[in-house]
Amino acid sequence: MRVLSFGEILWDIIEGDPYIGGAPFNIAAHLAKMGIESAMITSVGLDNLGAEAIAAAKRLGVDTSFITRRPDLPTGTVDVVLRAGGSPSYVIHDNTAWDVITLDQAQGDRLAQEQWDFLCFGTLAQRTEHNRELLARVLASARPKEILYDVNLRQNFFRKEWIVDSLRACSVLKLNGEEADVLSEMLFGGALDFQPFSEAVSKEYDIPVVCVTLGEEGAAIYDHGRNAWVPGTPVSVVDTVGAGDAFAAAFVFSLLYEKTAVEATNLACRVGAWVASQRGAVPEYSDEIERQLERVRTGPVVRS
Repeated sequence: MRVLSFGEILWDIIEGDPYIGGAPFNIAAHLAKMGIESAMITSVGLDNLGAEAIAAAKRLGVDTSFITRRPDLPTGTVDVVLRAGGSPSYVIHDNTAWDVITLDQAQGDRLAQEQWDFLCFGTLAQRTEHNRELLARVLASARPKEILYDVNLRQNFFRKEWIVDSLRACSVLKLNGEEADVLSEMLFGGALDFQPFSEAVSKEYDIPVVCVTLGEEGAAIYDHGRNAWVPGTPVSVVDTVGAGDAFAAAFVFSLLYEKTAVEATNLACRVGAWVASQRGAVPEYSDEIERQLERVRTGPVVRS
């Protein structure tokens, strides 16, 4: 099972301490921790933070052969401020290496030759025309079996046309409640509850699976015409940085093992909640989380 993630790798500066991050990278790292062959397409600077980012990715088991280094731009950083309850606000610095992701000919050839079960991407890295064009080429070249669009709206770094193109490309859509509200207004001209929104976006853009996460309240899941609700897992929140990315990774992990979308959401809620109870986006898993992952690996296949 092989998954490719496209987008930003950066350092989250949380209360003065650096943590490796970026939503697509966090997904890649969690998938690697779950035992999936996980590769990342991104760029870092030819600086100490870039070298440390690649070293961190290797330690976490992420395939770094599609990560390039740019001598002209610094490695990305984000200042993260934790508000009451552990929810983060971000100051995302621009003109960084992941704004101009590059692939050389050899990397492009390998990308086309490999078999990819999933490709995961978000919105933030599409803030440059260069990356939007590269993403389109990667999607065409990699030919993944499934495509996850994890919306991840940040600051003002999104436009309707980028989102529409992304919706048209994906087979699995994951977003949180606030993002569902934004897209509801943007695409359908008014507020829709989560189930009508999921049905509308699935029909309009031919997306079989839509998942709207709502933190400790759980998640609404729409799977091939069927709506369901999965309750959340209550935890004592330390910070929610990366919790949604962990959710996305666990969701993809379960689908790779041919579980239903509801089963995938159950595991994803548990993993996301665990990450929210820890410091940093990719903490070590508890023994209970490891047992739940193993049950997915060894359990019966239930998807038709």
